[in-house]
Amino acid sequence: MSARRAAIVGAGPAGFYTADQLLGAGFDVDLYDVLPTPFGLVRAGVAPDHPKIKSVTRVYEKTAGKPGFRFFGGVELGSDIQREDLVERYHAVVYAVGTATDNRLGIPGEDRPGSHSATEFVAWYNGHPDFADAEFDLSASRAVVIGNGNVAIDVARMLVLDPDEINVTDTADHAVAGLAAAQVEHVILLGRRGPAQAAFTNPELRELGELQRADVIVDPAEMELDEHSAAWLESDGADPTNRRNVEILREYSQRDAGEKSHRIELRFLRSPVEVIGEDDSGCVTGLRVVRNRIEPDDSGRLRAVSTGEEEVISCGLVLRSIGYRGNPLPGVPFDERRGLIRNEGGRVTSDDGEPLPGEYAVGWIKRGPSGVIGTNKKDAADTVARVVEDAEAGRLNEPPSPDAEGIEAWLRECVPSLVTWTGWQAIDVHEKDLGEPQGRPRVKLVRVPEMIAVAQGAIHVER
Repeated sequence: MSARRAAIVGAGPAGFYTADQLLGAGFDVDLYDVLPTPFGLVRAGVAPDHPKIKSVTRVYEKTAGKPGFRFFGGVELGSDIQREDLVERYHAVVYAVGTATDNRLGIPGEDRPGSHSATEFVAWYNGHPDFADAEFDLSASRAVVIGNGNVAIDVARMLVLDPDEINVTDTADHAVAGLAAAQVEHVILLGRRGPAQAAFTNPELRELGELQRADVIVDPAEMELDEHSAAWLESDGADPTNRRNVEILREYSQRDAGEKSHRIELRFLRSPVEVIGEDDSGCVTGLRVVRNRIEPDDSGRLRAVSTGEEEVISCGLVLRSIGYRGNPLPGVPFDERRGLIRNEGGRVTSDDGEPLPGEYAVGWIKRGPSGVIGTNKKDAADTVARVVEDAEAGRLNEPPSPDAEGIEAWLRECVPSLVTWTGWQAIDVHEKDLGEPQGRPRVKLVRVPEMIAVAQGAIHVER
């Protein structure tokens, strides 16, 4: 009997961890991605000045080198191929597409020129092809980043990095030029709740205090915790990360005013209520916010409640980073309220809660956008455990056309520009060769046709 065959849709961390564990469980695995390049948010989301985090791709490359693994890049589910096509060819289909859409503020003026999602900004400076032509006016002296998570910190840091710090990274060329010309000198990180509830990880928060040309500013008054937050931090329910965040922020609040040219300021207990401009459609000139206080709800959970007291923060750029939601895939059950694929422990379920044979979800599209890259490894193990259980119980899909050669022939007919792992390796070498003379890890290709041409051997770097 031939090996069971699984398709994974999405070649980010969750997809690779799932592939590795399915290979270990005896499955052959075909890993699909809409882009010709693998690695998802490691390539297009991790900040360019964090090469150590990006080095996790070495683990994924080992997975790709195992027998039974294939990569098919440049394939869009719902356009090039359909869900039904995969069900016809695979015993198991795992959706690992992440949560690509940012949450909106839902306030007046949110769509003014100069008001953007952090998702777009991050994709722009990381060279995602869909955002290579995005435009950001960075001529204002002050920007506000709304959010208290690691992405918000990344965005704030990228705005104030010295050009010399950016020039040695894999930041997309268009963003290297754009950030070098930026006139932003003051970035305000705005949190809806207090410092005790901030969702930063300790290393990311600590890194702010080590920036070459930017001081980190915290008003000591911001660190006077309310009684509810103080009691929570002392309780068993508080995470050590939150306690350490408060310690780091307190240390920042005691620093003397520095003399660096730029600064990042953290302000808490404020919610945006309006993005202000000169007229109804004019560019951003400020952000109206309301001050909050922390109160427990009926279940005892702490929440931010408006005091009604408002203030206006003058700024020319607003970037929101307040969470993400997934986009529905054609034919795949979707929970609109949560913005996730409808699933139970990783098993995709119909609207009436019944598992769909052989269909699974993993990563953020399964559980929501939480955790760090490594969190997806355990999540993948949980989903793969369900796949193995179903295999042993005879509950997997029974495809009529699981033949490996037949699948690739069908794909090449659907997608003539299909990029395999060998094609990606050609892109990888090409980008690294472009970067080497500049002392950079790589110069990213940001146009899909150029990626495909390199993958097919039509373009070479002149050394």
